[in-house]
Amino acid sequence: MRELKALTPEEFARAERRLRNPAAGSRIEAAKKHGIDLTLVIEQLRLSPAERVRRLEDVATALEKARGVTQGKRAR
Repeated sequence: MRELKALTPEEFARAERRLRNPAAGSRIEAAKKHGIDLTLVIEQLRLSPAERVRRLEDVATALEKARGVTQGKRAR
C-alpha cells in the first residue's frame, strides 16, 4: 500500500492555483461550472492525510449519532 503524504508547499500552491483558475475546457472548469465548491477541495488539501481521516471519522460518528436519534424517534 502506498503511503499518503501531505502536499509540499509548492505542490499545494500549484494545486490551489489550478483550482482557483481552472484552464478552459479542463475537468476542473467543468466541475466549477457544474456548481462544485472548489474552495472546499482547497480547504481539504491544506490538511494532512491523517487530519482528513480524523475529520471523516468525526463526520461519520456524528452521522451515526444522528441516525440513532432519528431511528429512536421512529420506533416510538
